[in-house]
Amino acid sequence: MALDDDCIFCKIVSKEIPSTLLREDDELLAFRDINPAAPSHILVIPRKHIAKLSEADPDDAELLGKLLLAAADVAKSEDLKGFRVVINNGAKAGQTVWHIHIHVIGGRPLSWPPG
Repeated sequence: MALDDDCIFCKIVSKEIPSTLLREDDELLAFRDINPAAPSHILVIPRKHIAKLSEADPDDAELLGKLLLAAADVAKSEDLKGFRVVINNGAKAGQTVWHIHIHVIGGRPLSWPPG
């Protein structure tokens, strides 16, 4: 599995940068966001480097599904009664780390629209 030497999330995957891990398996990691937008703000990332959702290919479909299931599982383990799942795609959508990741946000009322 290829990692990007300049990617902060790849450095978390390789343990070069510490994180507060909540879940880890052969394909993904879940950890607390260091700049939380809510009382519970968790990031779920694949070990495989995919820069953004629009760059995923059909071979990544199973992995993407596992990321969503892991997001739901982490929300359950945090005892979140309601939560938001967010994937930013590209700079205009607010993506700042170029490694696909799911934000699991909860622990307070969330309004709509989000932006």
